[in-house]
Amino acid sequence: MPYKSIQINDPQSVYQKNFKITQFYKGFSSVNANTEGTKLFDLDLVKQNIINHFRTKKGERLMNPSFGSIIWNLLMDPLTPETTELLKKDINTICNYDPRATPIQIDLTEYPNGYLLEITLQMNGTNQTANLKLAFDQQLGLITQ
Repeated sequence: MPYKSIQINDPQSVYQKNFKITQFYKGFSSVNANTEGTKLFDLDLVKQNIINHFRTKKGERLMNPSFGSIIWNLLMDPLTPETTELLKKDINTICNYDPRATPIQIDLTEYPNGYLLEITLQMNGTNQTANLKLAFDQQLGLITQ
C-alpha cells in the first residue's frame, strides 16, 4: 500500500497570521435606545454596567445593600473637602467594581444643578480606551453624554 503524500504548511506561516479578537465581552441592554438592537460589546458593555451602577442608589438593590452610589444622597450638598472625599471614594469603588476595565482618569466638577463626572476607562488586556461623561442633575437625574 503506497503512502499518500501530505503537504504540510510551513509552521511559521500559521503564526504570521494576525488572529484578532474584536469582541471580548458580549451582552445586551434594554435601556439604551440609541443603539441598533440591544447587543453591546467590550467597552460599550462595561460603560453601560458602570452607568447602571451609578443609576442605583446605595441601599436600593434588594439583597445587596452595598451596591449603588451615594452620589444621589449628596447631590444637594456643596462640594466641600469632606463631600469630595466621600464622592472620590464612592466613584473609585464603582469604577474598580468591574474587573474588565480600569479607570485611567476621573474628574468631578460641580455645576449649579449637580455634578459632572468624566471618566476615562481602559479595557484590561487591550489598548482600547473610552470616555464616559455623566451629569448628575437634581431635576433631570442622570444624563449620559
